[in-house]
Amino acid sequence: MATEIVRNYKNLVAHIGNLIDVAGYRNDYVAKKIGISAVSFATKKKRNSFSVDEVEKIIQLIDNEDVDDYLMSKIMEDRADEPTISLADLKTQMGWK
Repeated sequence: MATEIVRNYKNLVAHIGNLIDVAGYRNDYVAKKIGISAVSFATKKKRNSFSVDEVEKIIQLIDNEDVDDYLMSKIMEDRADEPTISLADLKTQMGWK
């Protein structure tokens, strides 16, 4: 479970620039809101080198439906190769009629 949390966090950081773009915010606005210079922000965005606190502030700032949809699509892409079961099998396993 811990490895999955770390993997999810790394995935979040790797896509933070895309999330900001999807949310529709300008880099200078986000930089100001999280308390760093626009130049420092641009460098961190390019290198995916935000601190944990900065990532948290960014996510709180940009949280909206478009970002949620983008994240859900990435989760679905990551799980595309996972095995699935049919509805009939699920009903059988759950004891549903």
